[in-house]
Amino acid sequence: MCGIVGLYLKNPKLKSKLGEMFKPMIIEMTNRGPDSAGVAIYRNPVKKAQTKFSLAHDDANYDWKKIDTGLEKALRCECTIKKIGNHCVLVTTGKEAAVVAWLKQHHPEVRVVGSGHTIEIFKEVGLPANVYDKFNLDEAQGTHIIGHTRMATESAVTTAGSHPFATGADLCLVHNGSLSNHNRLRENLRKEGMEFQTENDTEVAAAYMTHKLRSGVPLKQAMEDCLKDLDGFFTFLVGTHDGFAVVRDPIACKHAVIAETDDWVAMATEYRAIAHLPGADKAKIWEPEPCIVYSWGGEGKKAA
Repeated sequence: MCGIVGLYLKNPKLKSKLGEMFKPMIIEMTNRGPDSAGVAIYRNPVKKAQTKFSLAHDDANYDWKKIDTGLEKALRCECTIKKIGNHCVLVTTGKEAAVVAWLKQHHPEVRVVGSGHTIEIFKEVGLPANVYDKFNLDEAQGTHIIGHTRMATESAVTTAGSHPFATGADLCLVHNGSLSNHNRLRENLRKEGMEFQTENDTEVAAAYMTHKLRSGVPLKQAMEDCLKDLDGFFTFLVGTHDGFAVVRDPIACKHAVIAETDDWVAMATEYRAIAHLPGADKAKIWEPEPCIVYSWGGEGKKAA
């Protein structure tokens, strides 16, 4: 099952309403994924010399200050911490790889759930409405947001196993479907230096995409390469620092719908998640074709 949803605002005047507009979208997918939920918000870009990390811990009372002070002392970098629920957003001048290595060595209980310049990820077990409220996401402002509601079928219900999955470079991915060759691909990506926190096949797809982008491959080409290198059935919604993209496998058996107006683009597993948006009754609505990459943002228009 599972439900995926995304909203990209073409009209900058709507940025202050991003979280408010998105909330009914993800809640509408509750019956497709009542186990856990998560969102990736693109907002508040940091300076070029900084990296923004989304960190999580099971204990809502975890003392994030020791991360702040510890990094500053160990890496001689600047850090700021903002606690949000049992997550925090860390902004630092420390090098991304060095920060990740330090956290892994000194605070292995802390999970890195996203990193880049604009992305912030929040995910947790529980009903989508409860997860959304826990992180005050209806007040979120930004340019675009993607989300996922999960019904676990092949792995345990855990926060770490929840979507979205992000593996660096401001990229995150949500997925409806199943991959059959993810174990082999995971081992190949490990040889390229990619690391994994779960056995979830979606994390492998996210790492594959991140590796492609870091290798200089454009987003559209990376998603087209998915069709050759990933076996299984899937609908992917991929977020990047300046937009998002959608692709379906050649069989396209997993539901997906896209709607577009002059103000926004929305994607969801089912249209009922889009119907509440202002102007939805006049939107252009279609089912994405198999093997076609549709993207908005950096490439400017839908990619045919």
